[in-house]
Amino acid sequence: MNPSRREFLGSGLAAAAWLTLPGARAASALTRRRSGFGAAVAWADLHADPDLAEAVKTYCTQIVPVYELKWGPLRPTRDAFAFGPADALVDFAERNEMKMRGHNLVWYYGLPDWTREIASPAEAERELTRHIETVVSHYRGRLASWDVVNEPIPDNPKSSRDRRETLWTHFLGESYAGIAFRAAAAADPNARLVVNEYDVEFADPTSQMKRAALRRFALDLLDSGAPLHAIGMQCHLRGDRPIDRDGVTRFVAEMRDEGLDVYVTELDVQDQYLPAPAAERDAIVAQRVQDVLSAISAPAPIGTLLTWGLSDRYSWISQMFPRPDHTPNRPLPLDAGFQPKPFMAAIEKFTRPLA
Repeated sequence: MNPSRREFLGSGLAAAAWLTLPGARAASALTRRRSGFGAAVAWADLHADPDLAEAVKTYCTQIVPVYELKWGPLRPTRDAFAFGPADALVDFAERNEMKMRGHNLVWYYGLPDWTREIASPAEAERELTRHIETVVSHYRGRLASWDVVNEPIPDNPKSSRDRRETLWTHFLGESYAGIAFRAAAAADPNARLVVNEYDVEFADPTSQMKRAALRRFALDLLDSGAPLHAIGMQCHLRGDRPIDRDGVTRFVAEMRDEGLDVYVTELDVQDQYLPAPAAERDAIVAQRVQDVLSAISAPAPIGTLLTWGLSDRYSWISQMFPRPDHTPNRPLPLDAGFQPKPFMAAIEKFTRPLA
């Protein structure tokens, strides 16, 4: 992940309006929905733009918050939990017969300033456990799954044993992950618990090593008895980088052999350096999507597939990776006018209509 993306996604909504959106949707919208398909949304955008709200209701069976459940926005002080914006999102989901995922409980980035005061292993474990127990209990029975540990593998691992250095590893070592998963399971025994990672889809040596390290991380958790249920492959793709289709299929098959599901959690395609003509660019983007989804689905169908945003109007890529020719980025399934693109047609090949 590029540092600029970390800054963009780590920045939160300090406050958001608590107003309801139109709850009714046309019955015909149900025919557009695909089982398991969803998108990341921010409450401020959803509340401000009725067209976005309608598009989400039309296409999605689940949503995941972009910011609202990350530590920074959720924990402005040690003793405060700002649940309002996330509560608004889960209310929207339930009102429109969708599920919501939780993202995320443990991330190395975007921690609030007060966590710098943590000074001992005992305090670190107490604060980590308290956060997870409080947040997961608040949504017990309402969220389908949680990204419990987000991005535990470093950007350039040298071996499968490499782990990202974080506040939590500083005080707790690798035991932090098991602590987190057990706390989440205790707070909501029915939620599916996930480890979520990026840049494991490509053919280069770094991506191959990240896959190996993610595999080792998952197996170590399982060996410790931690309640891990699924691997989240973020799939932040690059239009100019090929997918390691055979390597990804082998990885997914191995994870499924261990009893783990595999989710696609944050799919989009950077198009910064692709050709300018929209039709040509859209075709390349759709092919990358088809390549990665065909590789992931080869061992078994994909049951959970989310894009990081639904419309090009709302994408971190547009802000962080603008095109040199200044033409608008086209990284998501719907264009800026909420019309479907070949990206959406590719998704439809790997999902089924809502029954």
